[in-house]
Amino acid sequence: MTESNAPKPGTPKPGPPKPGAAKSSSPRPGPAPAHVTPVAAASDPSLFGRVDDDGTAWVKTADGERQIGSWQAGDAAEGLAHFGRRYDDLATEVGLLEARLASGAGDAKKTRAAAEALAASLPTASVIGDIDALSARLNSIIEGSEQAAAQAKQEKEQSRHEHTSRKEALAAEAEQIGAESTQWKVAGDRLREILDEWKTIRGLDRKVDDALWKRYSKAREAFNRRRGAHFADLDRERAAAKTRKEELVEQAEALSGSTDWGPTAVEFRDLLTEWKAAGRAPREADDVLWRRFKEAQDVFFAARNAATSERDAEFEQNAVAKEALLASAEGIDPDKDIDAARAALRDLQEKWDALGKVPRERMHDLEGRLRAIEKRVRDAADSEWRRTDPEALARAAQFRERVAQFEEQAAKADAAGKKKDAEKALAQAQQWREWAAAAEGAVNGR
Repeated sequence: MTESNAPKPGTPKPGPPKPGAAKSSSPRPGPAPAHVTPVAAASDPSLFGRVDDDGTAWVKTADGERQIGSWQAGDAAEGLAHFGRRYDDLATEVGLLEARLASGAGDAKKTRAAAEALAASLPTASVIGDIDALSARLNSIIEGSEQAAAQAKQEKEQSRHEHTSRKEALAAEAEQIGAESTQWKVAGDRLREILDEWKTIRGLDRKVDDALWKRYSKAREAFNRRRGAHFADLDRERAAAKTRKEELVEQAEALSGSTDWGPTAVEFRDLLTEWKAAGRAPREADDVLWRRFKEAQDVFFAARNAATSERDAEFEQNAVAKEALLASAEGIDPDKDIDAARAALRDLQEKWDALGKVPRERMHDLEGRLRAIEKRVRDAADSEWRRTDPEALARAAQFRERVAQFEEQAAKADAAGKKKDAEKALAQAQQWREWAAAAEGAVNGR
């Protein structure tokens, strides 16, 4: 290649390259933007060629020196810089190919073709630079492209193998579902999920894909046949359950008027157990039969509840009486007269114990209110005891007397076979015993 232009007026005559002239004639690269691949630093063409005073350009390679063209547009230094820049451009192309190969982003075959084309152009390229190094880099790219192409082929085969394995696994799972599963809803949903996933798996050999699809389709058909047979059997079972439940309803209606409360209640429980064991009838019939069964059951238990209401009424009367006792106890004022308060509390406790049981749902509230009164009097007594130390022995004696009273009550209750009343009296005696011990301890300095 020859590059010639008439010298412009005032242009210096060609001469030997000046030290540093090539570097100063090339623009200095600024900092590369963050999103752009940095450009390689400019090479030094003076190490690999020259431009004679007459403009003849030469490049040095391992094969020797060869002429690459002629420069007539300026002095020799400018010509050297010009051919050096052309080398840098070529080196940049090589660098892009290297980057493409390293990233694996491009087609390895196209990268190889581009590298081979550049390698073929090197012997006649009009550039000055390290051509041997470029040739070595291009050879590495060509070799690397071959390896990358082989790797891509291997990966494609691996992907095909994996996709084939996945479809084989899906077909096998479908076959297992089709042959064994009785979880009809869950299994049916899973077969649909398998189909959805199946559609996303591509890249198999056509014949293999068709064979696997036949396996899946056959398994799905087998499942649908079994499911249809199951629901046909279920319809027959529901018809049998309807007949059995009609019999149970008739028995329940016959028992609804019985007044033999205990045995009849047991019979109703047995009928309910049989009802549950009979299975589901058709839904509409099942609902109607259940209402008849429950109505018969409700008639009996309503009658039984009415028969026991007298006892419940007694418990309720006891609760009302205890409510009245608690209301009368509101006037107990231990802060005003502790002895009167204690006497009133003893009277309240005796009357309370004399009353019978209350409904279970009322027990916690009533007992809690009594305990609150006892605590109020007890706290006041404790406070009085701390304030009037000389009277501690008298109070202790009273406490001991109270202990004796409760122990006597416990003995009487125990003799009468009222163990719970005896235990309660002993617990109260223990509480008063502790108070007595505390009073005596205070007087004795313990």
